[in-house]
Amino acid sequence: MLILAYTFNFLDRQVLGILKEPIKHELGLTDTQLGVMGGVAFAALYTTLGVPIAWLADRVSRTWILTAALALWSAFTMTCGYASGFWSLFAARMGVGVGEAGGVAPAYSLISDYFPKSQRARALAAYSFGIPLGSALGVLFGGLIAAYVNWRWAFVSVGAAGLLLAPIFKWVVKDPVRGGLDSASGRPVENIAPRFRAVLATVFPKPSFWLLAFGAASSSICGYGVAFWLPSFFIRSLGLTLAQTSVYYSAISLFGGVAGIWLGGWLADRFGARNRAAYALAPAICLFIALPCFLLAMNTASLTWAFIFFLIPTGLNLAWLGPVLSAVQHLAPANMRTTTSALFLLINNLLGIAVGLWFFGFLSDQLTPFYGAESMRYSISYGLGFYALSAILLVIASGRLTRDWVD
Repeated sequence: MLILAYTFNFLDRQVLGILKEPIKHELGLTDTQLGVMGGVAFAALYTTLGVPIAWLADRVSRTWILTAALALWSAFTMTCGYASGFWSLFAARMGVGVGEAGGVAPAYSLISDYFPKSQRARALAAYSFGIPLGSALGVLFGGLIAAYVNWRWAFVSVGAAGLLLAPIFKWVVKDPVRGGLDSASGRPVENIAPRFRAVLATVFPKPSFWLLAFGAASSSICGYGVAFWLPSFFIRSLGLTLAQTSVYYSAISLFGGVAGIWLGGWLADRFGARNRAAYALAPAICLFIALPCFLLAMNTASLTWAFIFFLIPTGLNLAWLGPVLSAVQHLAPANMRTTTSALFLLINNLLGIAVGLWFFGFLSDQLTPFYGAESMRYSISYGLGFYALSAILLVIASGRLTRDWVD
């Protein structure tokens, strides 16, 4: 159920990516406006509200918070279908961000209480399947509904499905004992929820927290940005229709994403028990391999080769999720995990979503006078340098994890 809820989280978050071309033409928007609407509009409240909501989740029922969040972001997704211009769609996307602010950090905390330490990287990786599943379904169904009905019905349909899921989610998902699997007795490690400044005093002095957060954020700038703008590249540069793009890109997102996320979780659980540096080194190696594959994919005219070259880095650039998320969970005691996760997500998503989506759209507009319809190809290619920065930061983080780890 947590994976299903996360699937809807990303479905509602990413469906705008496949719908932005018909939205752009109907509402007369620029690539920069689309990037701001998809990034800043969503991320502004999504990232900032996530911290106080997580602080609350360390004190009250995490499942109630997740249920309310699911219902709220689904309702605002439906509202996107009634937008009449830039600002009304901007406001609706902000509403989606408000709802999704409570949808991830509490889930990380729940999973850490459902699974023992030796399985957490794989469990968090499995939960992260919601990213490629939601992205693929958003691209597939959003694109097909937009192609054969219209883009407004795509928003309404996916939002309504999330609203139907919310009461089922609350009925099925239970709140386990906090920290129960961190001690031999099965009892909570600590019953008292700490003050917010105590969490800051525990986490902020640790260099590994900042290195992991900014390393993940650098990857997310490309991850979110490329995922949002690749449909435009397929339509503008490769000549695919909206319906063809929805099938083509959803297959890349699904198969590449699921394989890469599981690979990262398996590598971390396999090698992390012997050397905690593996939680950062494994995704760093994956990112170094992903970079040349992305560059090859962006510079081929063959749909077949582009599919293969995109499939590999789409997986490898998501391999950080299981290892890094598991490592972040072990930088603080059990009763601080939700708030610690939210602080990590604040950095990761504020940069990844707000900067990533805007950056590629803005760069495309700036390059249009030089490259015309091919500006998106060059925008994405130049932006891939963030993967190299991410890999370097994660390599540095690997040298600090053992000292900062909380058993």
